[in-house]
Parts: sequence; structure tokens; C-alpha cells
Amino acid sequence: MTAKLFDVRHRLRAGASALLAVMAAFMLTAMADSTAQPLPESAPAREFSAGRALRHLDRFATEPRPLGSPAGDRARDYLADRLREAGLRVEIQRATGARASTGLATFGQVENVVATLPGTDPTGTVLVAAHYDSAAMGPGVSDDGAAVASMLETVRALRTGAGLRNDLVLLITDGEEDGVLGAEAFVREHPLARRGGVLLNWEARGVSGPSLLFETSRDNAGLVGVYAGAAPRPRGDSTMAALYRLLPNNTDFTPLTQAGFAGLNFAYIQRSSRYHTADDSLAHLDRGSLQHHGETMLALARALGAADLPGLRAGHDATYFRLFGVLITYPDPLVWPLALLAVAAVAALALLARARGLLSGPRLAVAAATAVVPLLLAVVLAQGLWEVLVSVRPGYDLMGGLLHRPSAFRAAVAAQVVFALLVWYLPLRRRLGPAALAVGALVWPAALGVLCAQVAPGASFVFALPALCCGLGGLAALTARGTAWRVAALAAGPVVAAALLPALAGNVFDGMGLALGGASALVLALFGLTALPVAELLLPEPAGRSRQQREPARRLGTALPLVAAALSVTLAGAGLWTDRFDGANPARTHLAYVMDADTRTARWVSADADPPAWTRRYVSGRDTATLPPGYARGELTTGPAPAVDAAGPRLTVLARDGDRVTLRVSAGPGARSVTLRVERPVTEATARVAGSAPVTVAVTGVRAGTWPGEVRFRGIPARGARITLRVPGADRVRVTAIGETDGLRAVPGFVPRPPELVAATREDGDLVAVTRTYTL
Repeated sequence: MTAKLFDVRHRLRAGASALLAVMAAFMLTAMADSTAQPLPESAPAREFSAGRALRHLDRFATEPRPLGSPAGDRARDYLADRLREAGLRVEIQRATGARASTGLATFGQVENVVATLPGTDPTGTVLVAAHYDSAAMGPGVSDDGAAVASMLETVRALRTGAGLRNDLVLLITDGEEDGVLGAEAFVREHPLARRGGVLLNWEARGVSGPSLLFETSRDNAGLVGVYAGAAPRPRGDSTMAALYRLLPNNTDFTPLTQAGFAGLNFAYIQRSSRYHTADDSLAHLDRGSLQHHGETMLALARALGAADLPGLRAGHDATYFRLFGVLITYPDPLVWPLALLAVAAVAALALLARARGLLSGPRLAVAAATAVVPLLLAVVLAQGLWEVLVSVRPGYDLMGGLLHRPSAFRAAVAAQVVFALLVWYLPLRRRLGPAALAVGALVWPAALGVLCAQVAPGASFVFALPALCCGLGGLAALTARGTAWRVAALAAGPVVAAALLPALAGNVFDGMGLALGGASALVLALFGLTALPVAELLLPEPAGRSRQQREPARRLGTALPLVAAALSVTLAGAGLWTDRFDGANPARTHLAYVMDADTRTARWVSADADPPAWTRRYVSGRDTATLPPGYARGELTTGPAPAVDAAGPRLTVLARDGDRVTLRVSAGPGARSVTLRVERPVTEATARVAGSAPVTVAVTGVRAGTWPGEVRFRGIPARGARITLRVPGADRVRVTAIGETDGLRAVPGFVPRPPELVAATREDGDLVAVTRTYTL
């Protein structure tokens, strides 16, 4: 197609101009996705200051604070005291939270901080939520201390002005890391939950990056409109929200919106290799991310605090995204028309190109059908790269693809995408013609726009708009006069694609890592399909029929893919060279101590496939036969360990009623939690704690790799709890009770990890687990 639009003298110049436009769009988008500049403690009182919020983090977020820990108690008291000093009405909601998943019932004794600032003339409640507990492996400065500190600073700033019209409730939950237990208890028992309102929830899956609006409740158009108008630097797009709804992940946002709150959910997700580790610390926190979190929270609290909340209800969602630094929103009723317009534009381009003799129907059909090849090949190559990296460096597997220095590897994936596109495009270029390939390639983003309009409307734009702009740009290029106009028309579609698709690929990389690099590769390959006309301008004209004309094309078809392949290998090698584990960027390793209190035998246990030297001090073989019944889960490496002086958990049968058995369960002195592994499937579990209402959950399915039934109680009181299990079809059943204490320092002979290692995120890591097995 480009050969017909530009003469030989102008092709290279036109291609360079179009390429520069595409690169400029990409760079402008990348620069526009930055975080905020952190403000110091001396910032004006009405503004949010990261410097002031940091003072709070330094007080409560310097040590791990899992559910039921003394550090968690200290954090709760600090937060409650600061909120009372700010003039809010504060209560501590003590309750038993509960959650069921496949083969597992989880309970926890939670203590939520609930603070209320009454409005002057309320139309409803604005609920700002975050959690103060952390994973047991680290201090949780970003997850979720930064949000909690932002709440304190936001309240301080709000109190400097006139009162809000609407009631403001700060919900600082406990037990989020163990299954959103605090939010579940709030929804089930607290009167404020039954009033509903508007929810702003705050999270993190990394330690830097902009605060992204990554999830919304249904019918979000009104809230998205407030966000677009109030947030000083709005980030995120509806693709993230649409795709997140299809995933099993959840945060406190899930039970709260299921209870009736309309809401927005925010998180920053960059440098996610620190997530749930000891490096989620003040030293690694990006102050700009804290500022962006907090200034967005303050702006929305003010805007929603003054709004007519019932008037924000809408019967539809909104599509929202940033294009060249501007947040664009439109209602969902426009999703289908835009998706169909994209299809129509591509179809019209195909008809006009056929009328101009640039392609034929059969060639177009073959081009469209074969365009799936580079898409699938890019996915396979990216996933294959990850398998190679894990085989070379097994420690990557424990990181789940969230690497410290992933840039070279991401560039290697991009080079693989270029390779996949070239090995498809160059051989077919002479046979089918550039026009057939360029137009046929647009079938895929146009089709994905229609598919998403049906299953994930908020994500339709990211495919439909590039296809629409490419189709319209192609039509304009075929009808325009003058080189400049034709270049501008041809580049229009790739420029829009460059502003949308690479950014989506980057977010997928940040959120999912290289372990699912195929998803990012697919998005990049789609971008490549839209950019074919620009690439064609930089290539020599397709070869003719003579051998002399075919030889340069043959050499080009061999050389360019080889260059892309070599570049990918070189970049992967550079990544392995630069992304080495050290004290600043540690590897992860799993280690636990397990003692059977019945036999007084103890073992060190690691789930590492290739334990590092420090872990091999403790484990050396695969003997799991000496582990307590039902304890082993997955492939484990073990080693002998000294016994510790620990009483262990206790079970006492209180009652039987058919297939139900009621137990008094205690974890043992000093233990924070208890886990019951049951020889038969458990279909129902009830927990009762003095001073809290009993909670019952239904359990379906079985746990994989261990005994099929499991019940956990996190933060169990020292006096224990009553737990009732329903175990159908079992007159007698074995139960192994596991009392769990954080940290391994109490074990004789234990030597702490060196700086180049941190604890892995497996839930039984760095625990002293003392067990007893009972036959009930």
C-alpha cells in the first residue's frame, strides 16, 4: 500500500517521520504516567504532605504486624489515639472474621479501627478504607501502611477547613492479609456497613509508581466523573477495572462493595519484587507514590464529602483512560458503537484498498487468518523465556516473576515480539502484498474490541480505538493528496496505539511479572500489527519476480529476524548479568521449623526447589515421612532440627452431634495462630470466641497436596476458641493441630539470614510450628 502512496525518494523520509511520531507518542505517555512530587512537612496546612505522613509511618510501620501480633496491637493503639486527637469519634470493633476458600476455612480475631467525622448536612457516608495489618514477612510500609498514614494526614488537612457536608468514616481494618477478615467482620456486624455509601479503598502491590484507579464497583459512571474532576493527577484506566473483575483476586474492596457500597479502589504496583517481603520498608518506599496516594485521597474526600451522594448513582459504567496526558471518559452505551465503528472502518479500508487494486479478497483472508501466528508465537516465546530464566536461576521461581531489575528482560520480550512479527510478515510480504497484511492484521484488534464489548466493556477501547484510528487513517491516506498528509494519516492509528497498548503491557508487566510475560507479549504484538504501515515505509519495496529482485528480499527476510533473535538473547543475558541477588536486591528462601510435640521429633522444612547455601545449613534431603501427619504440602526439602521447649496446641472434644464435632482449641503459650488439618473433607466450620458472635462458613472442595480439610484461626486468643467441624461420613477422623509462632530465633542453633536473602511469601515461612495429632 505504501509503495502506491510514496515514491522511492520519499519513502524513507516518510517512514522516519512516522516512526518519530509513534516514538513521541510512546514517550509522552510514559512521561505522563509519573507520580507526584512529594511535599515536605512545611507544606501549607490545607495540602497533603508526604513528609508529614512519613512521621506516622516511622511510628507504626517499622516492624511486621500480622493479625494478632503485639506489633499489630501497638499500631492499632497509635492510630486510634491520633484519630481521637484529631477530634473523630473512634471505636475498636472486636469481632471474629471469617472466609472460606477451596477446602479451607479461615477465622481471625480482628480489631478494626472505626473513626467517624459527622457531616454538617449529610446525604450519606463516605467510607475511606485501608488495612493496618501486614504480611508476617515484613513491615508492610506500602502494603498498607502508606494508605493508613495517608488517612491520618488527610484527616489533619480536612480539619483545617470547613466541615464536610457528608459523614466521613475511616475504616482501618485488621486481618486483610489473611483473607479480608476485618472487612468481612465489619460488613457482617457493624451498623455503619448496613447504611452503605461511597467507598474509597487503598492498597499497594509494590513500593513505587503512580496511585492507579484499578477497580470500581458496578455502575461507576458518577464516581468516575467525580474522580476525573477532582483528582489532581488521575491515573489508571477502565481496562484494569474490567480485567480485575474477571480475576479471583480480592481486597477489602470486595466484601465492602458486595455489601452495597459503591466505590473506587486504588493501588500503586511498581517495583513489586519488594511486595510482601522485609523490603516493603521505609527505605524502599517511593515518596512520590505516598504523595500521589494521599493527595488523591484528600481531593476525593473533599469532593465526595461535599457531593449529593445519591445523585452519583448511575445505571451504567464509564470507560476512562488517559490519552497524551488527558483523562478521557465516556459512558458505556458508547462502547458498542465504537467497537462496531472500528470494524466498519477496517472493512471500508479493505474495500477501498481492493478497489484501488492493492489487495484481493483471498489474499486479505489469508493475511487475516495468518496474523494469529505472530500473536501466538510472541506468547509462546515470552513464556519460554521465563522457563529458561527459572532453569538458569531457580530463585526467580520463588519471586513469582516479580524481579528486582526486570528492564532488560522486558526489552528481551519486546525483541521476541519483533522477531515473531518479522518471521510472519517478511515471508508473506511479496506473496500477499503489504496492503493485505496491514489491513488483515487490523482484523484482530477490531475483533478483540468487539469481544471485550461483550465480556469486559471497560477494556474494549484499548483495542477498538487503535483499530478505528488505523482504519480511518488508512482511508485518509488512500484519498489524501500530498506526502505530508499521507504520512500524518498513516501514522495516526499507530500513534494512538502507541499511547494505549504499550502502557497496558507495562501495567501487566508490573502487576503480573515475567511469569505471565506472555500476556504483555500479546499486547505488544497487537501494537506491532497496528504499526505495520510505518514499518513498511522503512523497508525496500517488495521484490519482483526475477531472481535478481528476490535475492535482496530473501536476505532481508533472513537478516532482520536473526537480528531480533540475537538482540533478545543478548538482552536476556544482560538481564541475568545485571539482575543478580545481593544485599540491596535479595533473593527469597523459605524455611520453617516443625516439631511433633507427641514424639518430640523436629525437622527443618523448605519448599525451595534449589535451596541457597544458607538454607542448606538446615535442609539436605527429601524425607517427609518423619513430618507430622498431614503437614507435608508440595515438594519439600527437610533436615533434622533440635527440639524446643513448647507445649504445643491442645484439642478437647466438647460435644458430638452426628457428623459435627465441637472442640476447644488453643494454640499453646506464645503461639499466635493455630491450623487444623483434617484427614477428611470439612464441609462446614463454626468458630466461637468469648465476647464475639459465632461465625459459620460453608466449605467446598478439598485442599491439594495435603489432608483435604483445613481450618485456620489467626490471632487466636490465649484462652482459645470453640470450633465446630462438620466432617460427613466419618465416625473417626484424625486431626493434626499446628500451633504457629512467628520467627525462628527461639530455635537453638538458628543463624539469621544473610543480607542477600529474605523470607519467601509462603504462608508457613519463618514459623515455629508445633503439632499434635488427635483421633476424634
